[in-house]
This record gives sequence, structure tokens and C-alpha cells, in this order.
Amino acid sequence: MTGLRFGYGTNGFGDHRLDDALRVIADLGYDGVALTLDHHRLDPFAADLAEQVRRVRGLLDRLGLSVVVETGARYLLDPQVKHHPTLVSADSARRVDFLRRAVRVAADLGSDVVSFWSGTRPSDVDGEVALRRLLDGTALVVEEAGRHGVRLGLEPEPGMLVDTVDAALAVRERLGEPEPLGITLDVGHCVAVEQDTAAGCAWRVRDHLVHVQLDDMRPGVHEHLEFGAGELDLTGTLEALAGIGFTGLAAVELPRHGHAAPQVARRAIGALHQPWVSEAIAAVRRDPASIATRFPAVGRHTGRRPVDRDDPHGLVHGTVDDRVRGRLLRAFADTAEPGRVAAEVTALYRHGDDAERRGVLRALDPLGPAVLEAGLELVRDALRANDIRLVAAAMGPFARHLDDHAWRHGVLKCLFTGVPLAAVAGLPQRADAELRRMVADFAAERRAAGRDVPADARALLEA
Repeated sequence: MTGLRFGYGTNGFGDHRLDDALRVIADLGYDGVALTLDHHRLDPFAADLAEQVRRVRGLLDRLGLSVVVETGARYLLDPQVKHHPTLVSADSARRVDFLRRAVRVAADLGSDVVSFWSGTRPSDVDGEVALRRLLDGTALVVEEAGRHGVRLGLEPEPGMLVDTVDAALAVRERLGEPEPLGITLDVGHCVAVEQDTAAGCAWRVRDHLVHVQLDDMRPGVHEHLEFGAGELDLTGTLEALAGIGFTGLAAVELPRHGHAAPQVARRAIGALHQPWVSEAIAAVRRDPASIATRFPAVGRHTGRRPVDRDDPHGLVHGTVDDRVRGRLLRAFADTAEPGRVAAEVTALYRHGDDAERRGVLRALDPLGPAVLEAGLELVRDALRANDIRLVAAAMGPFARHLDDHAWRHGVLKCLFTGVPLAAVAGLPQRADAELRRMVADFAAERRAAGRDVPADARALLEA
């Protein structure tokens, strides 16, 4: 979906060490993490908190994960009573202190959002008294957030004093619409308690939305479910978030699924990426001409992450959008008139940006003889470019159709431009004495100029 970044909540990885959870989340292709502060994970009251935060921030940076700080720890403040005290409790000062600490942790982690909720009104407390406690406590946390440049996301929570979008907006209004105070929207809660759809709720809070939690639910039941197990319109909700231009983190919130966290998280990211892809493939099969509009839109809907984290530029294994573009082209080739395939592939390449051109190049091989001549011309064109990602894509499996002379020069182009030779499909089988002679000359020129010889060149000559 356009512009959306997906995360996963650590409260759904309760049986994992934090470092392990972050690595699994990153490996699955998530963009970020919703990190719940707790007694076993960045305890805000720990003596060595600063060192813990420094270490975790370093790991987040290495994994490429953004972070939102969540504050829903169950027994952090009171080992006897879950979530106690809250902002509406008589002893709310402890909750305020915790939230202010969370703001400082967020700032030190490089996060710009802290998500929180109001708490449940005690049965013996008047509604106005509870609201005044909430407003007074929230105002103190807003001051702290303003000092540290952190946004707060007040989350409507079923059964709590602030249980709906209207109630959250009313709190903002009563506090004078402070800039640091925004809204966290749990789309499952919309299904459970709101009169409007999750998509409608997103549009209503679009000017104040700082964080989104993703899960499925059933009307009237506050139970976090995997996508498809409830009544959430996932595709419509994601389209609404894209439509309002939401650029924050949309994090999966499945706190009771820790027993199978890696599998659940894998299914979730698949579901989040799949709706648009499935619809686009079906549309191209129905109307092959629609590939002209679907193909350029892929990156905005699927993201452009590398398939392999150890290949950060996608030179060897490509990117997520490369693979989806390949699926679209195969769907097109299956249903279009044979004579149209080569012409359309050429048009998509000629009129596309660099990402679209890479998608075409990586998709050529499965398309078969119908694109042989046209594909060779596109590969030759890419090998004349200086974009290393185009060069790498051109030397994929389809490059086996190049004649020996052109193929050898493609290998040399990789060495000249810094493309790893692992990107050259079939290199061990096709490398010959002439290629090694050319590489030896290349290495000699580098040495004569006082420059290092790439490790790939040395390995080829020693093979």
C-alpha cells in the first residue's frame, strides 16, 4: 500500500529475548517495531537503563528498524493489579512518572512517538473526577513530550474512560489541542466498538494520527485476532491509511500470540502485502492492458526492500518490488496475445524509472522465447548504463542469451562498477580462458595505477 510502513509489536514476542525478537521482525521484512517498555524489556526504572537504551538503539539502527514506544505493560507498576495505576486512578502520579520516563526513553531511542491509553474508570469514581485526573496527568506528559520533541498517541481502548475516537478527540479539545498530543488508532478496536469503519475512523483522525495498531476483531468483542479471523476490511483500511498520507508506523498488535510469534508475524506481513498484489494480478489477467498502470505502481504498494538483508541494495537477489513486477509480467504474458508481449515489455522498460527497468530485466527469463530479441536489446541497453543496480539486473539468468563477447564484457562491467560477481548468473559454468585473460588485464591495470584489485577478480583468477 502506498507509503505505508509496517511494524510488529514486541508484546507479541513475549517468550523471546528482545534482541532475538527484533532480529526475527527485521528478517521477516518489517520496517519497524512497537516496543513495549516492561520489567524485562527496557525497564524505565532500571539502574542501567541508559546503557540498555544505547545498546538497543544500536541494534535497531543495524537492523534498519524504526521504533514506536508502547506503554501497555501489564504489571510493571503494580505486581498485584494489572495496568494499575492508570491516569484515572487516585494514585495516578506513578503512571504520569512512568509515561514521562517513556518519553525520555523514546527520545534516546530515536523514536518520535509514545503511545498510551487513559485507563478504566474505577466504579466508585465520578466521571468528572476521572476526566480531571486524566486531563491533569496528560498535560504533564504533554509538557515532557514537548521538551523532547516526541509525539504522544492517545489510544481509544474498549472499556476505558477514553474508549472511542470521539472521546480521544474530546480530550485533545479540552487540553487546548496541544501539538505534541496526537491519536493512536487500533483498527481492531474500531470494529469492536466504533459506529464507523476502521477506514472511516482513519479519515476522521487524519490530522492527528501518529501511530496505528493493526489487528482483526469482531463487533462487540475486544479480542485481538489475526487478519481474516474477524470482520476488519483490511484492504479498505490500508487504502484509507494510504489515502490520508499516513507516514508513521502501522504495527501489528497481537499480544496473545507469543506462543507462535514467528509464524504469526510471517502470516501477518504476508497479509499486509498481499491484498493489492492479488488484486493487481487479477486485474492484469482480466485486462492485460492494465499492466501499463499497475506495473509503475508496484513499489508504492509493496515497498522496495531488498529480498535478502545481507544484500542491502538488491544487487544479487533483487527487491520485493522486483519480484512482484515479475509476477505481473508473467500474468500479462499468460493472457495477452503473444505478439503483444515483447512490445509491452519494451514499452515498460523504455518509459519506466530505474526501479521499473530493473523489474523488467529480472522478469525476462521466465517470459521465454516471446521476448528473446527484445530482451537482449534491453539487456544491452542496461549494460551501457552506469546504474549498478541496472547492471546487476541485466546480468541475471536472461544474460545467458548474450553471445560470449557481450557476456564477458558484462562481467567486466560488473568489476568496473563494483557489482558483486554473485549477481552474474551462471558465472562458474561460463567463465572461460578468454574471460580470465580479460580479468587479468583488468587486474594488471589496477595494480599499475596503484589501486586495489577487487576480491571478486582475484577469486575468479584463482579459481
